[in-house]
Amino acid sequence: MTETPAPNPTPRLAATIDEVEDALLSRWPETRLEPSLDRIRAFTELLGDPQRAYRVVHLTGTNGKTSTSRMIDTLLRALELRTGRFTSPHVEKINERISVDGEPLTDEEFVAAFNDVAPYTHLVDEDQPFPLSFFETVVGMAYAKFAEAPVDVAVIEVGMGGAWDATNVADGDVAVVTPIGVDHAKYLGATPAAIAREKAGIIKPGAVAVVAEQLPEVDVVLVERAAEVGARIVREGDDFAVVSRTPAVGGQVVTLRGLRATYDEVFLPLYGAHQAQNAAVALVAVESLLGDRPLDDELVRDAFAQVTSPGRLEIIRSSPTILLDAAHNPHGAEATAAALEDSFAFSSVVGVIGVMEDKDVDGVLAAFEPHLEHLIVTQNSTDRAMSAADLGRLAVEIYGEDRVTVVPRLADAVDAAAALAESGDLGGSISGGAVLVTGSVVTVGEARRLLRRKER
Repeated sequence: MTETPAPNPTPRLAATIDEVEDALLSRWPETRLEPSLDRIRAFTELLGDPQRAYRVVHLTGTNGKTSTSRMIDTLLRALELRTGRFTSPHVEKINERISVDGEPLTDEEFVAAFNDVAPYTHLVDEDQPFPLSFFETVVGMAYAKFAEAPVDVAVIEVGMGGAWDATNVADGDVAVVTPIGVDHAKYLGATPAAIAREKAGIIKPGAVAVVAEQLPEVDVVLVERAAEVGARIVREGDDFAVVSRTPAVGGQVVTLRGLRATYDEVFLPLYGAHQAQNAAVALVAVESLLGDRPLDDELVRDAFAQVTSPGRLEIIRSSPTILLDAAHNPHGAEATAAALEDSFAFSSVVGVIGVMEDKDVDGVLAAFEPHLEHLIVTQNSTDRAMSAADLGRLAVEIYGEDRVTVVPRLADAVDAAAALAESGDLGGSISGGAVLVTGSVVTVGEARRLLRRKER
């Protein structure tokens, strides 16, 4: 066994969470990719390969990863297993990316996790053609923290793609593939099949691949990958399913057919058919990890009743009702729009939307158009945000001038939408309506902070 090199004493350790964020943000951003696992492998080797110290459930897909991760985490904890969970991006605080036993690291714990690995980042930087990125560094932090905890199972969400994603230095006992559509086309490919080939890289030899219902061309890619590496594949529709779902106050009641049993009348406090699908996938992922025995009915019911997923059709305020949803691609927007019609009885909905300029903005706008009475376009605070003026021009082409208002500052846009929803200023059709804030995880996170601050 080789000795771990002594850390470089030069790097300055962080004293606060703000200093950690500054240090991480000084590295390559999450959206800049150099397709190689060399840096993260070198990093985790220096850390003692912590990702091999626990079992792993690894998730990829275009939408639904974070909600499904949270469901899996909740089920595993109900089984009295200690869990680590890594998700991205965060909604409000960077701490959310690394959780132990269902709780995000505190500021102090996050600082300590960074300081534990920071000296080794510089050793990698000096030895590799390119420096470690923001994302690679946080992945290393998560893997090391989970080994330190220690956890029994780590639930790991990819950042982007699969094969070249930094999380893929871990070998998942279970590989979960949520529905695949087109997103990050510049990096992953322009078709669902091309994207599926990249995402299929998380399916490892001897693993169980739990696959949500997919487009036929995607399904072919995933089946071929499983056969190539000798993984067992279980597919929604053939091997497991949502048997039934009924919208209910505060969520929905679902019946789920798993691999070992059918679980009847399970209350899920999340909205939409897509969340029922996520629940079925999460259930089967846990069944696959545990082996041949079915889960206890009451345990499943109790666990799902506790599931939360911030920023996913989350009701953050009433009078008027304001919902937050992080849909940022057409596939996600379509699922959110369907859930609005399925699960709520609003007379009308005012949309507030802020997007990143590298997304399929026209596709997102078009998916929401039939479901929104009026659209207020805005922008979040990041450099990647499309300007409200540019977004407004695109929106007018789809919604018409009378249905679009441009309000560049997000706080003002939310206030304007709430006032419009309450006032009935559009010929009375808005009175009794709701507000949907959407278009980006960042937009939703910033709106969530604003609205939670007002409620205090």
